[in-house]
Formats: sequence, structure tokens, C-alpha cells
Amino acid sequence: MEALQDAAVAQGKEPDEVQYSSIVAPADAAAAAARPGVRRSHSGRSHRLQPVSTKEARDPNLDINLPYRTFSANANLDEFQTERPEGAIPGPVEADGVTRYKLVTFLPNDPENPKNWSKPYKWYITMVIAMTCFVVAFASSVITSDLGDMAEEFGVSEEVALLSITVFVIGFGIGPMAFAPLSEIYGRRIIYATTLLVAVVFVIPCAVAKNIETLLVCRAIDGIAFSAPMTLVGGTLADLWRNEERGVPMAAFSAAPFIGPAIGPLIGGFLSDAAGWRWLYWIQLIFAGVIWVLITFTVPETYAPTILAKRAKKLREETGKQDHVTEQDLDLRPFSERLSIFLIRPFQLLFGELIVFLISLYMSVLYGLLYMFFVAFPIIYQKRKGYSAGTTGLMFIPIAVGVLFSAACSPLVNKHYLTLVRKHNGHPPAETRLIPMMASCWFIPIGLFIFAWSSYPWLSWAGPALGGFPVGFGFIFLYNSANNYLVDSYQHQAASALAAKTCIRSFWGAAVVLFTEQMYDRLGDQWASSLLAFISIACCAIPFLFWRYGAKIREKSKYAYSGDDDEGSSSDADDVEKGKNAGGEEGMLHDAEDLRRARSYVSNP
Repeated sequence: MEALQDAAVAQGKEPDEVQYSSIVAPADAAAAAARPGVRRSHSGRSHRLQPVSTKEARDPNLDINLPYRTFSANANLDEFQTERPEGAIPGPVEADGVTRYKLVTFLPNDPENPKNWSKPYKWYITMVIAMTCFVVAFASSVITSDLGDMAEEFGVSEEVALLSITVFVIGFGIGPMAFAPLSEIYGRRIIYATTLLVAVVFVIPCAVAKNIETLLVCRAIDGIAFSAPMTLVGGTLADLWRNEERGVPMAAFSAAPFIGPAIGPLIGGFLSDAAGWRWLYWIQLIFAGVIWVLITFTVPETYAPTILAKRAKKLREETGKQDHVTEQDLDLRPFSERLSIFLIRPFQLLFGELIVFLISLYMSVLYGLLYMFFVAFPIIYQKRKGYSAGTTGLMFIPIAVGVLFSAACSPLVNKHYLTLVRKHNGHPPAETRLIPMMASCWFIPIGLFIFAWSSYPWLSWAGPALGGFPVGFGFIFLYNSANNYLVDSYQHQAASALAAKTCIRSFWGAAVVLFTEQMYDRLGDQWASSLLAFISIACCAIPFLFWRYGAKIREKSKYAYSGDDDEGSSSDADDVEKGKNAGGEEGMLHDAEDLRRARSYVSNP
């Protein structure tokens, strides 16, 4: 994942309260006036204060991978987005007529700018990152192939054995709360290298564990450590590819986290049949070890703020002048403020914003469904039909095929979004992001009903297996649409909204595996799966609810972007109709930018 925010308000304030930030430098007043909805300006040393609204405004230059949370609201983030012939942006002119500093930027065609690297090299890094995503997702599911033998060896119940999945997935929810902000300060490469090394090391005790306690503790550590690459991969690809180039790389990446869980039981099933359950951990060690070597020794730093900070330090050393700086040197928020934004703001949005809460609830249902399959498939095929673990793993293939098909359809979604951009004069409302969700949400219950009522022991194996295809097909569309809607609704707050979604869905996914088998035993195979289908049908109402009332909800929200700054205040209009009022030729200037943003947002499973 993931996405970054501009948290410009102090924690705990009421909706009508404001926070204060440094006043815009005089040299930038005209530029600031030309962009009334954007709360960013060139950095200054002035201590004069002005109010900043808590309400999000539309930022036509929004890049969710910029460090909005790390820097204060008046930071000049153009430093990381532009290439200047002089290699610097002059700071504001002080009262005495002197410019005290200049912000170091990339040069035109700068070889140190990741976006200027050769396409073969960028594709190599993209493939390494995608493989990293695959391996992490693979590690979460491969052990489900043989929990029974592990439980028997350690003398514990199957529920306790399932905790090895639960603690790992909980780590997926906890880790990003720390690793995402740390990557904004220290860069991506150091986080990749250290966390993957920790993950590799702690796979070994799992493979040689003499008791269940050792295994569970090390799995929990692995879950936290493995969460870092899943958090950073989307940002790394955004570092490499220009907006207009991201479509295909992002589509390739977005499929990897969903294919991993589907392939895990396939490989794990045959491996456990042949070599025993401990080899399910040795295979993780092999895969993760290879990825760690590739990431650490062949993938350089890609995060522009970190690269430019090193360049500024080098220039200061070479020239002896201290005026070569970056926004990291000037505008870092106080640590206490950053900590509150990183740790508290996601929960403020989760429990205070209806959009964030319901979207997170829907994604949690889907995430739980994915992990329920890891328990349900062995129940249907191994316990009821008597298949081996390896043969049962083959039944996950239709899920992977469905994921690949949906990834292949991503360009069609981007093309459709472009038509909506034109229809709404360059300012499509956030609710247009829900169209793929409204279309694809029905695939989930369809697949579940097929899985449910074809799962009788005397029927063919093909029915439940093929039920996985529509489920896999719907996953990517639903996740990407959800992320897009949160980003367009919360703009610079999007990182916290996405963090809230990731946290709650991970805890739900961790919990459902513990009661799935009991649910199937009590309700029966058919009605247990049907219950999941009915829940997913109920969740289908969520995108339609926001399609109809989303704009009004955003208007009343403390944080969400409501569209009033560029669409006029027409609170009685429907959400989609409001976008048609956004005016004229100026709106069309954002046409291509909105399409590029559509291609830039990816799911962070």
C-alpha cells in the first residue's frame, strides 16, 4: 500500500476549531491564491500564524505517496515532483531581502531520479517487488495445508493450531502502523532490508520448533515483519513509474497479493504430503531468503525525499554552504504530532467517519472470506470427499485464474473512468469510483452460492472449485474501488483512512479462521457457505448507499472532501449529479491528471 495524508489539524479538536501553521511566504502568495483548495505552500521560517481548516479540499496535484503526514501543512512538496535545471527551488525572500536556503531537486533527466531509470531496470524492480508481495501472501496461507499433523505432534487442538494463522494476520494489521511512517523518514530500502531479514530469521524457529509456544511467537513476529513489504510495494512502484506509465505495472502488482494465498495451499499440499508439515516453513525460508537477497543487493533506494536528503547533505559537505536543504531539514512535524497522526488519526476516521467505517467493514468481510476458504476447502475436499492435501490445493486454482482475469480487465476500468472525467468536466465526484464496486460486488455471493450448493460429497469436485472463480474475479475490483473511493474522499487524509481499513480487516481475517470449522459443523456445509453469501449480499448495499448519499455524507464530515470548493454548494443535489456542475474549461485541464490518478491507486491487501 500505500497512500499518504496531509493531517493539518491537532488531535481532539471539535469540527469548528482550527489549527495554525506558518503563514505563506510573500513570494508565494499569488501561487497560493491561485490554488485556494490546496493547503500547501513554500516553507518559511516565519513564526506568524494563520488558521487552516480541518476540512479536506481538492488537491489537483495530489500524490498519495508524498509524505503529507511527515511534513507540516506549509511544506513545499514540489521539491520531490519537479526537475529543475538549477537543481534547486529558491526559498522565500526574508524581510531583509535575502534568501536563506534553497530546496534541492532533481535535475532534468537526472540519473538518480528513479523515474528516469531505464524501462528494463524499472520492470526488473517491479517484478522483484511483485514477487515480494507474492511471497508474503504465500507465507500467510501455505501452512493451512497441514495443520492437523502439526497439532498432533504438539499435542494441541486444531483451534490452537489455527492460531498460527491468526497471529500472523494480526501482524499484518499492526506492522503498517509503524513501518509506513518510518519509511517516510528513513526511506524504503532500509525498511525492506531490515524487516525481511527479521522475517527470514524467524522462519527458522518455526521450522524447528519443539513446542507450539515457540511456533506461535515466531509466527507473530514474522507477521509483523512481513507486513512491511506489503505496506511499501505500492509506493515503490509509484516512485519508479510516471503517472501515465503506471497502468500496466500496477495491474501486474495488484494481482500478486491475491494469487499468493491461492497458490500457497497448492504448493503446500503436495509438499506436506511428500515431506511433512515442517517443510511448509522451510519453503517460506527459501522463498523469503531469495527475495531478501534481491531486494537488499539489487534494488536501490527509490524514495525521492530520502534520495534528495542524501544529495543535500553531500552538497553541503562539498561546497561548505549550509543553504542546500530539503523539506526534511525544514518542515518535519514535531514527533508528538506525527505520533498522534500515525496512531490516533486512523481510529478517529474509522469510528468517526461513516464512509471509512462501512468501507472498512466491507473489506473486512472480503478479507475474512479469503481466510475462511483456507479452512473451508479442506473441510469440503479432505474431510468430506477424502482428497489429499495436494489434490485439495489444486482446487484453489480457479481463484487465482479469477484474479488474473480481473487484473487483465483493469485497463477497461481506467478507460471507463476517463469517459466519466470528460462527462463531469474534469471534476468527477468521488462516488464515480464506486461503479466497478457496484458491478463486481455480485460476483462474491454468486461464487459463494455455487460453492455452497455444489459441495455435497457425492457431487463432482468441479462445482466448489469453479465457485472460486467469480470470487477471485471480484476481489481486485472491490479492493481497488474501495481504495480509490477513500483516497478521493479524504485526499491528504487518505493514508490514515487506508491504515484504518487495513487494521480492522486484518483483525477480522485473523479471527474468522478460529470459528470457521465450528460454523461448518453446526450449520452444515451448504448453509455455512450460504451464510457467508447472504452477508456478502448485505454488503452489496454499501456502494449503492454511498452512490446515492455519499456526497451528502461527505458534506457533513469533519475530514472528507465535499466538493464545495470547486463545485459550488448544492447540498440538495445527488452525489453524481453534483459532479456535472463543476465548471467548464478549467475542469478539463484536470482530465488527464484524474485518469493518471485512476491508474496510480492500487489495492493493498
